[in-house]
Amino acid sequence: MDVDEYRIRGKEMVDYIADYLKNIRSRRVFPDRVPGFLRLQIPESAPIEGEPWIDIFPDIENIIMPSVTHWQSPHMHAYFPALNCFPSLLGDMLSDAINCIGFTWASSPACTELETIVLNWLGKMIGLPDDFLHTRNDSLGGGVIQTTSSEATLVCLLAGRTQAIKKYQEIYPDLEDVEINARLVGYCSDQAHSSIEKAALIGLVKMRYVETDDNLSMRGPALLQTIKKDREKGLIPFWVCATLGTTGACAFDNLEEIGAICAEEEIWLHVDAAYAGSAFICPEFRIWLKGVENANSIAFNPSKWLMVHFDCTAMWVKSSAALHRTFNVEPLYLKHENSGLAIDYMHWQIPLSRRFRALKLWFVIRNYGIKGLQNHIREGVRLAQKFESLLSADCRFEIAARRHLGLVVFRLVGENHLTEKLLKRLNSRGNLHCVPAAIKDKYVIRFTVTSQFTTVDDIVRDWKEIKVVSESVLSEVADEKNKTRVKLAGNSFFERRLQMESEYRQIA
Repeated sequence: MDVDEYRIRGKEMVDYIADYLKNIRSRRVFPDRVPGFLRLQIPESAPIEGEPWIDIFPDIENIIMPSVTHWQSPHMHAYFPALNCFPSLLGDMLSDAINCIGFTWASSPACTELETIVLNWLGKMIGLPDDFLHTRNDSLGGGVIQTTSSEATLVCLLAGRTQAIKKYQEIYPDLEDVEINARLVGYCSDQAHSSIEKAALIGLVKMRYVETDDNLSMRGPALLQTIKKDREKGLIPFWVCATLGTTGACAFDNLEEIGAICAEEEIWLHVDAAYAGSAFICPEFRIWLKGVENANSIAFNPSKWLMVHFDCTAMWVKSSAALHRTFNVEPLYLKHENSGLAIDYMHWQIPLSRRFRALKLWFVIRNYGIKGLQNHIREGVRLAQKFESLLSADCRFEIAARRHLGLVVFRLVGENHLTEKLLKRLNSRGNLHCVPAAIKDKYVIRFTVTSQFTTVDDIVRDWKEIKVVSESVLSEVADEKNKTRVKLAGNSFFERRLQMESEYRQIA
């Protein structure tokens, strides 16, 4: 493909993408496929000779699209939002064309400096203290774009581990790193994301899961009690993750209480706000951010709810020194004349290479403006409230946890198998897509308003689908119970008759 053909094919692809997103409501949101299906449609080996684009392009619609879970669909309610928008797509078009590998400032100065500035913008938009921003050459803190919140959690856990080992080696200089590491213990709530457990496994540290209260929130007193017990055992509490917007029910740990304890105990506090962090651009939702001044790091995903498509995780630290101590490996071929004077983001992350992700974030913020993004968040919350009201009016359902933001968790009243059967039936029909969660031993369905294309009519349509399938499930369960009763009654009659015949023979 030469530049002239690229102009033609590129415009065709833009039109295809625009039509795809414009008409996405008409597509089945969840495909009906079994593992291994694609092997029957694609040759086992790559072609020896190149194929013309006119032969490749039709396979997008013929092979790929029928087997895609359509995350931009207004009927996609699984997981959390994973949105895109046209300015974001344009940003990555340009980024992919430039294709710079921004590991150091010198490898592409604009890549580094735009990221610093846009993360300052975003930090101010959600109300972060100035300590988290890099506004001066001598600023200790700053923001960086990571791939995922899982990666941000791991980066901050490893940085906290480095800080703890350094601190205890100064007190006990005879202790080796491995001896201190074996005694390190971190803390999170029993509702925290599985990525925290994975980070602890990679970091070779213990992790305590603090029991949450009735609101699924980790509270200060429960955390402090767990920390004290570990100190009595000779362990070293070094890291806490407070979750703002849990995966299961969008519950919020009490950051103010937790932050005060971490400050007093000199423990690294990381805030995981992967989903809910986007909502903090709206002042009314910053109530959950109270206490963030005591955090050492915080991360959330603009790639979830701010329409900046994956991957884009915003992470801020109060001091990058711990990151440098953890990840600083600087061979001669990566040094440059401004080393130490400018940010080199390779020292803020696990991989060396990094994409020019700040472009798409910059484009989205500029094109929508703060007010436009606030309106988008508030509309998602309003639609979730609408769905919540429909559920509340039907006594067959219960809302299993208090609704926060755009997530509603619900279940059929009764045993867990009813809700499980309902969810499987809903997903098999493919008209909407949800996933389950477990909340205090209850099997629940998570219904998240994800798409910016979702309207009230879409919510009502999905509610009707849920009601129709629920009626079918409950009717089947009732029929099964009735059959069981009839069978038991028949067995009882038969047994009584046998007993009477036996007694008659004995008398005779």
